Amino acid sequence: MARPDEAGTRAAILGDRSLFPNLQAVAYCNHAGISPASLPVEQAVQQVLADYGREGMGAYPTWHARRERLRESCAALIGAGADDIALTPGTTRGVSDIALSLPWRAGDRVVLFTGEFPTNVTPWQCAARTFDLELVWLCAQDFETDRGLSELTSVLRRGARLVAVSAVQFQTGLCMPLEQIGQLCREHGTELFVDAIQALGIVPFDVERAHVDYLSSGGHKWLMGFEGAGFMYVRRECASALIPRVAGWRSHEDSEVFLRLGKGHLRYDRPLLASARVFESSAQNVLGCAALEASLELLLGLGVEHVFEHVQRYHDRLEPELVARGFESLRSRDRGGRSGILSLNVPDGIDPVVLQRELMGAGVSCSVPDGLLRFAPHWPNHTSEVPRILERVDTALSHQRR
Repeated sequence: MARPDEAGTRAAILGDRSLFPNLQAVAYCNHAGISPASLPVEQAVQQVLADYGREGMGAYPTWHARRERLRESCAALIGAGADDIALTPGTTRGVSDIALSLPWRAGDRVVLFTGEFPTNVTPWQCAARTFDLELVWLCAQDFETDRGLSELTSVLRRGARLVAVSAVQFQTGLCMPLEQIGQLCREHGTELFVDAIQALGIVPFDVERAHVDYLSSGGHKWLMGFEGAGFMYVRRECASALIPRVAGWRSHEDSEVFLRLGKGHLRYDRPLLASARVFESSAQNVLGCAALEASLELLLGLGVEHVFEHVQRYHDRLEPELVARGFESLRSRDRGGRSGILSLNVPDGIDPVVLQRELMGAGVSCSVPDGLLRFAPHWPNHTSEVPRILERVDTALSHQRR
């Protein structure tokens, strides 16, 4: 059961879902899609609504300070400094901001990967059309072996401006070898952009160790916040070289002084910020930020490394049972290539969409990205759910085979 901590709030415990009293699923294994809201998240959002309902503008300073606290939590999650973090509406916005703001030259080469979620592809395609760039494609699944790094090395030797990769592949769950990729990029003078939404909150992550120059993530998957709130990271040395083409009124230095200090401070010539914060261009999602702050407090309290080990124990129990039933697991054989995702090809003669639909109806929340059956449990899931999942899988397979 959940316990009160010293501050009187309820703490998270691995394998305990009592902070999710309204969650209906027998086994919620869909955190790679959208996480359900915990009680602390619900309470944080309710507090924002109560404060703004009572005080209106008077509540702004309180929740502005809380957003600064959130920035620090995001930085702690990835081993960065708070000044290198910008709070954003989500992953796509961060990708787009960087794709449009890099100091491109015609003919610059950008390395992309087949198998990626379109979030980390479409903005680079738009940038390629806008700035006359060349896109170079590699296969993400080749990084299950040394072949991927070998092919990347060959590409980088011919020159590349940027590599844009997801930390974890959304279909297969493959955790990309970011430290090796980052090292190769450094050796060849190439910058590294990482879409981290399928990694943060479940896979330990450090931007310095992986030589990451830019990172973007939403908060509604493994970070367990809401849709519409996330963050991005820009390495300080890279920020000064950007050409912000998507700036707004809050992108300037001292952007709010004319609202606080009286007459004579309204100006349009204040310099743009030379940091990630230049992309915090307008009013922010205060409800989403409050939710993300509350969920990060739980995650950081647990420790992401402990969450990772907990989820691996869950997969270690579920995976062999599904393989014995004719499923083909795509989980990496190398522990370093594993994440929170367990994806499988279904047995011959089984329709994955029909299977997933029946499992959802039976209380097992999972997904079918591009025809793969995907399970994505998190810290609240307990291994005692596994027999119930298997019981429902057996029933669903029996219905189709009949």
